[in-house]
Amino acid sequence: MLRICTLLLLALFFALPLSAASTPASLKEVVSALEKGFAGLQDVQADFSQKTTISAINREQKGSGEVLLKRPAAATAMFRFNYSKPKQQIISNGKQVWFYTPDNKQVLVNSVSAMFAGGNSIALTYLTGLGHVSRDFDVSFASEPQDKSGNYQLELAPKKESQILAKLQLTVSAEAVEQLRATGEVKNVFPIISSVVQDAGGNKTRIDYSRPRVNKGLADGKFNFKIPEGVEVIKP
Repeated sequence: MLRICTLLLLALFFALPLSAASTPASLKEVVSALEKGFAGLQDVQADFSQKTTISAINREQKGSGEVLLKRPAAATAMFRFNYSKPKQQIISNGKQVWFYTPDNKQVLVNSVSAMFAGGNSIALTYLTGLGHVSRDFDVSFASEPQDKSGNYQLELAPKKESQILAKLQLTVSAEAVEQLRATGEVKNVFPIISSVVQDAGGNKTRIDYSRPRVNKGLADGKFNFKIPEGVEVIKP
């Protein structure tokens, strides 16, 4: 359960699709647009939909809801997934992580440091901003470098082995890349259209986001969780 829940946390990013540029960008330009965009991201709130494929039983799970993410300057990122379907919450204040399933009256509690220990720290790097893609990943274009709308499709393999994050696929906004090529700056600080995270077991999660609200000053209190009365607490 913990492995699947952790996989769900790793694909957090959104941008709007736009038409292709007349001259395709280089891999270096796409990576630079990604890194420069995330450098300015402080917090984001967005709607999301996801699809997880569990390879061992060849089964798909779908979900949707709202996500909040905050990146304090001197602390680990805080996040909150409020699922409307299935009804559950995944919340972290940067120190603790809570997986709450109200229908089962259970909450799984774990520390961020334990969840992302050792080689799995690369998963936390991805979650908190993709600010160092070229440092942490071997990056290449996908077999189809651009989608039908002209957005760029990347494949990333972590340089440090991780059970949680074995492979990552990203679709990067063509608009963000063209902003960089034209001005040297990226105004779109959330330039990912879609992401697919694959763990070492072959499980895959795709998440798409809509209606992003960026750098609105989300309060720290939104990332704390008070365990309801009568709920069973489970710790690894």
